Amino acid sequence: MASEGILLGMGNPLLDISSVVDDDFLKKYDIKLNNAILAEDKHLPMYEEMASKGNVEYIAGGATQNSIRVAQWMLQIPGATSYMGSIGKDKFGEEMKKNSTDAGVNVHYYEDEAAPTGTCAVCVVGGERSLIANLSAANCYKSEHLKRPENWKLVEKAKYFYIAGFFLTVSPESIMLVAEHAAANNKTENVEEIALKISQSHKASGAHKRITVITQGADPVVVAEDGKVRLFPVILLPKEKLVDTNGAGDAFVGGFLSQLVQEKPIEVCVKAGCYAANVIIQRSGCSYPEKPDFN
Repeated sequence: MASEGILLGMGNPLLDISSVVDDDFLKKYDIKLNNAILAEDKHLPMYEEMASKGNVEYIAGGATQNSIRVAQWMLQIPGATSYMGSIGKDKFGEEMKKNSTDAGVNVHYYEDEAAPTGTCAVCVVGGERSLIANLSAANCYKSEHLKRPENWKLVEKAKYFYIAGFFLTVSPESIMLVAEHAAANNKTENVEEIALKISQSHKASGAHKRITVITQGADPVVVAEDGKVRLFPVILLPKEKLVDTNGAGDAFVGGFLSQLVQEKPIEVCVKAGCYAANVIIQRSGCSYPEKPDFN
């Protein structure tokens, strides 16, 4: 059983503004599908335009926050997860707070006085999506916020920390790295070789072993540990059931973490990650039903 505050996430919170759009909208803002970019000046009006649409959805997003929300959903344990990041003092910030709090995450946001809340336009067409992120206040986090007694208590209470792609734990189990685009750094395109090389890379402390997990969409998940590589099949989904791929990778991380913090075996962690990702891609945005059906 996971304890209160066992998992703490820190990252760039972005309010996902998700909406089904048409080709004219894509052309208007020069957007390509299956792409993820930072917003330029030409994109800035699109956030309010999307917010004015009748089919818009607001979801407390940003990669780390998505994963923490999914982990909280999988755990179903009040107060098991916490999250810190920076938002602005505006309507999107209030929407972010409401959304994440309703998800059961113990959020402690730093509220920037000058910059607006970071947003991410999620433009969906036929199940495919494009992400345009306007980081804004998400880039304004101050270390002074972390040092406040009420926030530092979250750090002291947590045993696992998730920060932008790295899993850190003070348990004897592992320190884990999720790697998705490591081919260039390892001078090979063989995913299994990449996973093995990353798992064997030097660690400063040397106190814990490194486990590498690489997801490959519909292809098997690759896990490298103790000099060995294992492959785990994902849950295949018929194309007609695919709604939106946004947040699938974040959901995998959240599902994985929900079992890791309970010290479950790696194969169970991967199974939970695949389950969570499968649920999310059948829904709009990084959202989920009231309760998970994982066992």
